[in-house]
Amino acid sequence: MIFDLIKNRRSVFPAQYNDKPIAKADIEKILEAANWAPTHKKTEPWRFRVLQGESQEKLGLFLSLKYLENEPNPKEFKAKKLIENPKRAGAIIAICMQRDPVQSIPEWEEVAATAMAVQNMWLCCTEMGIGSYWSSPGLVKHMNDFFEMNDGEACLGFFYMGYSDEEIPEGVRTPIEDKVVWMD
Repeated sequence: MIFDLIKNRRSVFPAQYNDKPIAKADIEKILEAANWAPTHKKTEPWRFRVLQGESQEKLGLFLSLKYLENEPNPKEFKAKKLIENPKRAGAIIAICMQRDPVQSIPEWEEVAATAMAVQNMWLCCTEMGIGSYWSSPGLVKHMNDFFEMNDGEACLGFFYMGYSDEEIPEGVRTPIEDKVVWMD
């Protein structure tokens, strides 16, 4: 049931991943789920770059170096984490958004559509037993130095994926009644 799947979706972080590889066919299925997200005026703004193997290591090194270059008071543990996390993942998907060239809709709607595509990926991963996590470090603004991006394209973060042997805790939410006002 989709409601149970939604309730069971969790952030599973790279430190929790094991070494089990993710099959290309599974990544393609996850990306196909993303492609069916709602999109106003059918702009389909989501764009993805899949990183596996050596490209993950290169990403970690790139992020760490950018952090050290741009942070006035860099912390060694953070620079190390930026190097290590990409290597722990079974795959990383760079989440990008391509702005409609004629700007037929507000930019926030295209960001929202891309976020819905990521939610579709997240739910698909949950169903497939793959842990996942959307990381959106400030360093994404430098991604055009790592891979070629089109005019009007922006990187919104990284979707880390990996299998985990850890027990994933149940989610907790405050009651919906605290967040809803019924209008007559």
